[in-house]
Amino acid sequence: MDHAQTGETVRVLSPTGMLGAGFPAETVARGIALGADVIAVDGGSTDSGPYYLGAGRPKTTAAAVARDLRELLAAAAEVGIPLIVGSCGTSGTDAGVDWVGGIVDEILTDLRLDLPVARIYSEQTSDTVLTHLREGRVSALAPVGELDAAVVADCTHIVAMMGHEPIAEALRAGARVVLAGRATDTAVAAAFPLMKGMPPGPTWHASKIVECGGQCTTDPRAGGVLATIDAEGFTIEPLDPDTRCTTVSVAAHMLYETADPWRMREPAGTLDVTEATYRALDERRVRVEGSLFHPAEQPTIKLEGARISGYETMSFSAIRDSHILGRIDEWGALLEQVLRSRVRQTLGLAPDDYAFDLRLYGHNGVLGALEPAVGPPREVGAMLVVRAGDQATATAVAKVANPLMLHLPLPGMTYLPTFAFAGSPAEVERGAAYEFVLNHVVAVDDERSLFHIEHGKVSSDAA
Repeated sequence: MDHAQTGETVRVLSPTGMLGAGFPAETVARGIALGADVIAVDGGSTDSGPYYLGAGRPKTTAAAVARDLRELLAAAAEVGIPLIVGSCGTSGTDAGVDWVGGIVDEILTDLRLDLPVARIYSEQTSDTVLTHLREGRVSALAPVGELDAAVVADCTHIVAMMGHEPIAEALRAGARVVLAGRATDTAVAAAFPLMKGMPPGPTWHASKIVECGGQCTTDPRAGGVLATIDAEGFTIEPLDPDTRCTTVSVAAHMLYETADPWRMREPAGTLDVTEATYRALDERRVRVEGSLFHPAEQPTIKLEGARISGYETMSFSAIRDSHILGRIDEWGALLEQVLRSRVRQTLGLAPDDYAFDLRLYGHNGVLGALEPAVGPPREVGAMLVVRAGDQATATAVAKVANPLMLHLPLPGMTYLPTFAFAGSPAEVERGAAYEFVLNHVVAVDDERSLFHIEHGKVSSDAA
């Protein structure tokens, strides 16, 4: 049934910004009571860096994901609405989809629920990407350049970021639980209302606003939100009765994780909110109208890939010596100079054989040269991260740095200062380090073409 043509609505319940982050169970119950038609939750992103894609491992614990899924599966089953999870396992690798799928299977068995589950896989082989590259279908997104075949071959994992179409296809086939690989945050919430005929402008805008659950409210810790989409726009309200959505808190979310707060590209086109209006219906609810969606002349699917960039060892010490803190930039420069000299003397390594990053937390560890504060800090944490082609070399360099991070005096000091390591041993081997190396898109004729869906057992009462 086309809900938009019948004057109906579609209500999307977003319980939290990320599966495994937690939410109050009563807020989901309230969303169900308000008439939710679908539960949509994101399972990850690239926010946490390249390690999770490169290593194919999640950043959330199985216990936290299982706790959230147990609540959501029970709620969705009780009222017979779909549950959609995007970017399973943090980065959306095939292993991540199967990891979440295994947790879902255990919960369904434990709760004696028989819900049809679809797994959508988004991982790409290097051969597949190279084929698209040879056919001229791959183009770069700024600021990277043209894609080199050698870079593709070096990737440990490559995923394609799906839009709403593969998820909608799984739902149309009868899935009541959809576990998607890498997906845009918005597609997870947009798939069901678009499938039900809701207009794309309000749907994509509402989906952008609810992508992080309660982040668009006055208290992001209090649970998720419910978006009610209709033919003219959408209304959004928090699921915690003591929390508010305001015109500012809702509009401000267009600034989150996007370089352009007015337009946002999806595989199928571009969300345009330049003419959108935000109106408070009462103290808790906001009405949004005027959102547009411009279909793309050429649909594209973004690729994400990561490769090993080396192996890291980290040391961390803390400085309270007032003489050092008064000349902390000079001390940092001296440590780097002395460390390179001693590495050459003791290990025989050239500067190109390794690299290190010294961060002075409490001084300029976060902003670097952009730090506006002046004057000596009260205390500084000195973090040294060494990277080399193998773990042994990275650790060896960190060990050469050990006495410097414990006692390095400045010129003119008449005593040996002592700093405090955070633990013993001082060196922590971090293993393989990864870097993102793909920022490219593939031109496609069908948005579903880079993904494949596997359906589990379908119960006799499937929708």
